[in-house]
Amino acid sequence: MCGIAGWINRERNIREYSDVIGQMTRTLVKRGPDSFGTCSFRNALLGHRRLIVVDPKGGIQPMTKKIGEKSYTIVYNGELYNTEDVRKLLLDKGYEFKSYSDTEVLLIAYIEWGEKCLKFINGIFAFAVWEDSDKKLFLARDPLGVKPLFYSIKGEALIFASEIKALLKHPHIDPIIEEEGILEIFGLGPARSIGNGVFKDIEEIPPAHFLLYDEVGIRLEEYWTLQAQEHKENLKTTIEHTRFLITDAIERQLVSDVPLCTFLSGGLDSSIISAITAKVFAREGRGPLNTFSIDYMDNEKHYTYNDFQPDLDSMWVKVISDYIGSHHENIILDNKELANKLYESILASDLPGMADIDSSLLLFCREVRQHATVALSGECADEIFGGYPWFRKDFLNSNTFPWAKSIDHRKEILSDEFKRLPLEEYVRQHYEDTINRAPTLKGESAEDSKMREMFYLNIKWFMITLLNRKDRMSMTNSLEVRVPFADPRIVEYAYNIPSSIKFYDHREKGLLREAFKGILPDSILKRKKSPYPKTYNPEYTKTVCSQLNNILLDKEAPVLRMVNKERVQEIVETEGKNLRAPWYGQLMMGPQVMAYLIQINHWMKEYHVEVCN
Repeated sequence: MCGIAGWINRERNIREYSDVIGQMTRTLVKRGPDSFGTCSFRNALLGHRRLIVVDPKGGIQPMTKKIGEKSYTIVYNGELYNTEDVRKLLLDKGYEFKSYSDTEVLLIAYIEWGEKCLKFINGIFAFAVWEDSDKKLFLARDPLGVKPLFYSIKGEALIFASEIKALLKHPHIDPIIEEEGILEIFGLGPARSIGNGVFKDIEEIPPAHFLLYDEVGIRLEEYWTLQAQEHKENLKTTIEHTRFLITDAIERQLVSDVPLCTFLSGGLDSSIISAITAKVFAREGRGPLNTFSIDYMDNEKHYTYNDFQPDLDSMWVKVISDYIGSHHENIILDNKELANKLYESILASDLPGMADIDSSLLLFCREVRQHATVALSGECADEIFGGYPWFRKDFLNSNTFPWAKSIDHRKEILSDEFKRLPLEEYVRQHYEDTINRAPTLKGESAEDSKMREMFYLNIKWFMITLLNRKDRMSMTNSLEVRVPFADPRIVEYAYNIPSSIKFYDHREKGLLREAFKGILPDSILKRKKSPYPKTYNPEYTKTVCSQLNNILLDKEAPVLRMVNKERVQEIVETEGKNLRAPWYGQLMMGPQVMAYLIQINHWMKEYHVEVCN
């Protein structure tokens, strides 16, 4: 993967400010440590950082193509999984290629089809094409939002980048948050509403959207959306179709000129990916597959069974690793380092995140990067095939985001100055706006309609939060992580599978389990869903308590203006035990809420955040 940045001003000559695009692009060095490039025009400055995965010489960016009197320049972050299919279509139209990189294929696809090129490509991407003769900018982001793309409109200028930190290097953009930003952080965080960049004047291209900036102005348009359709296949055909789509998506994502591995938790999703990958490696003589799992120091001594995390991963990892013959490494994290890396995870994400769920992934990816440049991971299967408990527990009675029913203790943490903000109304409005957009079928039952809403919510909210986290924590370690379950073909198909099939045998992800019988051991197929592993070691809790207590004692700590100090002190004194409902998802309990507040404080200090309310 890579990092991109740009500054467009159709009305002014900005060529002399090339040092600005240089500074913006340098902030993205971890996304692309292998090469650096900028390109200057009278009305456009473009920058690119590259992580080399395919075609080291042929994929250099920014890349320019000239067709007659017109020139087209692209900066691109991503990976196309149907490169050769698209290349063949373009060869048939008479185009020639100088490389085997997907960058050249994408650029020529845009030259041939314009914005309609998005109908031909399958991949994860965020890219910009500048047409210098027409002074026209085209920005686009992949259908599920795997790759990030932020932008800011300042007068007649449009500035864009892969990460917020790059935008903040531009002299016209200041680190200000207003009332809406506070509502995002305390009402929805660590999620964000679609397209919201939290900072004033910073927005994000929503998934499945493109932005066009030309003489007419700025147009933001959705190019792909889910459609509600009748599912006409029987159980047997659905199982076969599901198996084919997932297997094909995995196999397409194994193209790489650098070492490739998989994340393996011993759960269903990562086991499917690892098993298919191991088969391909064996068939192509690529040697044994390297797999990696995550654990915490002495975690087994402190773990106790609970509904959210029914067991630990370690024994299941060994079962599947032995079964597929992978070379496996279990990466064990130190709990104090886990707390200390909360700060670095903020620098990676530019916003408060999922606390130690972020910092653990950051540390894990750092170790994996010592062995590989590309990894495959199992995100998105739970949102698409129904893996979370909220798909099965009282979903008909849900009237808010089922992973964030903590609005009461979110609000009680706020100081008197900010408690007046309409937290409940803000969250409720975003929830209702989303379910009102969920595609449903006329005549279907209330239960089926509600279930579609639940899947739509998960795809548009929870899944994007996890994809954001995976992108930032992996790319800060220059590790490209691919997510096969985020293939739009799978999402489109699965959205219309009836619940009676999707929850086959009355199990979460029952269809997925049935589809991979004979490919995975029965014990893995029957294993109950277990979320991303977190630490249960009290050493971690003690460390975050100490860090948060130091913040409470610091009169200059910026977060103190925003929180009720007495309430936060109670949380510290009880080591988070008086917070009984998860703040977010299944994992953010008391210790993670404390870590979240630590992240907010560090974010405000490090980014010099100015609060204007």
